[in-house]
Amino acid sequence: MPKQHLDRRLVLLLAFATGTTVANLYYAQPLLDVIADKLGTSVGLAGLIVTFSQVGYAAGLLLLVPLGDLVERRTLIVRMLLICAAALAAAALAPGIGPLLLAITVVGVTSVVTQIFVPFAGDLAADEERGKVVGTVMSGLLIGILLARTVSGFVAELAGWRSIYALAAVLMVVLAGALWRALPVLGPRADTPYRELLRSLVTLVREEPALRLRMGYGALGMLTFTLLWTSLTFLLSGDPYNYSEGTIGLFGLAGLVGALTAQGAGRLADRGLARAATACFWLAICAGWILLDLGGSSVVPLIAGLLVLDLGVQGQHITNQSVIYALRPEARSRLTTAYMTGNFIAAALGSGLASALWDFGGWDAVSAVGVATTVIALGLWLLERRLSARRSAVVAAEG
Repeated sequence: MPKQHLDRRLVLLLAFATGTTVANLYYAQPLLDVIADKLGTSVGLAGLIVTFSQVGYAAGLLLLVPLGDLVERRTLIVRMLLICAAALAAAALAPGIGPLLLAITVVGVTSVVTQIFVPFAGDLAADEERGKVVGTVMSGLLIGILLARTVSGFVAELAGWRSIYALAAVLMVVLAGALWRALPVLGPRADTPYRELLRSLVTLVREEPALRLRMGYGALGMLTFTLLWTSLTFLLSGDPYNYSEGTIGLFGLAGLVGALTAQGAGRLADRGLARAATACFWLAICAGWILLDLGGSSVVPLIAGLLVLDLGVQGQHITNQSVIYALRPEARSRLTTAYMTGNFIAAALGSGLASALWDFGGWDAVSAVGVATTVIALGLWLLERRLSARRSAVVAAEG
């Protein structure tokens, strides 16, 4: 019996939950100076807040997300949100940098619940709407990433840096209650022992060429995204812009247009146009970098480049996830782990690369490497097309 279409209200709730949970990782970024001053520590040590949250997220990605295939997910989600709420409350009350770093690490570990929401939404959706549903939920994730810095800056200015963590803790409790009421109970998708479940990640990557290909696209997309948003601060804080931190934070709003295109990307995948959509989105990323390079001294092409590049990055990301979720329905959480681990490694590389490129050649060097990532991705696309044609020819000859 075919599945009924998923209630739009539940899809929007999952999108909201995804965005507000991933935002926990980014609240500290515009507040590091303030936190360092209030806790009587150096900015460098306060910067470890971001590092520890990412380390925690990586650990959760590898150790907790695969549980989505092994246990009942509604209970898992609610428990993770409540632990996250407790860690956020501890961060709000932290008397020093040590307790704060510990609390933030736990926040990072439990915030990977976002990567359980997405495959859960894919399981709930009917086949013909899965791309659209995943696209909507993923748009919530990107909106959360882009707005977290702006929101935390405003809240901290009004009520101090601790207030954003207190508010986030309350929000996680509210979400836990709402999701407990709204989510259906779905049994485990696998009965494999936990240790074997982790080992099966390697098997999935080895046996699924489409997964490996989409991991490559995803990693390149995350690298170019992180490269842009890390180096953009360097550009906007110096000549010729010399913008304040508050003004720089507002540029994140330009990325919302990209987030709002996610549903369109999902629909293309639902119609069997994933390969063509991938090429179009990577061409958009290439065009975005060209505009961004022109934006080194002019704000109009800079904003246009942000809009076009974020559209391409988000579109290819949604397309990738739509493709991999169709591979093995019983392993969607593990597919997410494999895919997002590659993204996480690429994001770390992009952050470090941005600083090195800026010191080496400024905005032009950053833009050149950004264009290079699109050339590599389009090369992968051409290789995929050639291999697919060759396989089709072999099948036809054998037939």
